[in-house]
Amino acid sequence: MAETVVLYASVGPELTRYAVDVDRAELLRQESVTVAENVQYAWPHVSGRYLYVASSNSASGMGPVGNSHHVTAYSVHPESGVLAPHGAPIPLPTRPIHMATDIASTHILAAFSNPGAFRVYRINADATPGDEIQQAEPVDPGIYPHQVRATLDDKHVILVTRGHSAAKGKPEEPGALKVFRYADGLLSDEVSIAPNGGYGFGPRHLDFHPSQPWVYVSLERQNALAMFGIQNGLLSTAPLFTKPTLAAPGVGGVRQLAGTVHVHPNGRFVYAVNRASDTTEFEGAKVFAGGENTLVVYAIDPATGEPTAIQHIDTGGIHCRTFHIDPSGRLLVAAHIMAMSVREGSGIRRIPAGLSVFRITEDGRLHFQRAYEVEVGDKTMFWMGMVTL
Repeated sequence: MAETVVLYASVGPELTRYAVDVDRAELLRQESVTVAENVQYAWPHVSGRYLYVASSNSASGMGPVGNSHHVTAYSVHPESGVLAPHGAPIPLPTRPIHMATDIASTHILAAFSNPGAFRVYRINADATPGDEIQQAEPVDPGIYPHQVRATLDDKHVILVTRGHSAAKGKPEEPGALKVFRYADGLLSDEVSIAPNGGYGFGPRHLDFHPSQPWVYVSLERQNALAMFGIQNGLLSTAPLFTKPTLAAPGVGGVRQLAGTVHVHPNGRFVYAVNRASDTTEFEGAKVFAGGENTLVVYAIDPATGEPTAIQHIDTGGIHCRTFHIDPSGRLLVAAHIMAMSVREGSGIRRIPAGLSVFRITEDGRLHFQRAYEVEVGDKTMFWMGMVTL
């Protein structure tokens, strides 16, 4: 019997379910639920029966700080994926930029960017989110945490801290990968992996190889993909390989950012995304200033883990903040957070926010299938992900 796959995508506080036909590479929009505030991230319980959603009314980045931040649990209907509230939301102190559970889904791991922090919350026996775990050792969250993940053996946690590029007279602030020993919600023995002291090192997002001791890290500020090894639970002190994400590095003079990275379920390929959304003036209107909005596909050397780029393909929209691969490894969906006008000859064309669907072929390459426009208004499509029921 074929597994049922559902996709959830957020626009502001609204989280919408899409039925996914993996064979036809099609999405069918269904109902929506309204979360407490704008969705920041979501993560499924290991059982597949619950979805934890982090929300906040803070602005993204270093923008204005709000006053309403939560984690809300939803039950997931086992046949349709319909979401229903499960218990009461728990309040959080500030905006959660990323959230995951540990591998056993006994705890929620939450990363906070402004101000930087890392906190762990208990998941109760009934799968509702619970109290914060008070840590016995101090936690150094680094500068601008952006993601947190438990290693696949559930014995360590890695907090990805991006740092900041030099700007507006302020010097560069270094990035790092903060590695903790982890057991039953408790963090200990923190180690900071920061090549060159973290300068010229701006990690944003990571993913693990499913069977080898390799971690793939996108370096947002360097537009690069780095691969670290794992030995005895610890990361190598420097990348074993670093490869550019852009097809034409250094060309264009516009701001480029590397983003999300995902390893294919079969471990043979890794995918990363390039984002550009700067604007310029054209006949009194703000239009796209150019740059690469592309997905890059890397083949993984099975002996060394080295990634080698084999394809760059347009994402089909502007600023793909999140993309996801369905659990069977046959489909990739890219979510574009905003609509934007682009210059087309002497005229202007509007590119909507939306979802782009790609077929993944046996050689790992992507083939565009179709796009679905999503109306976002003054919001953004900040998060998207797929879950197998």
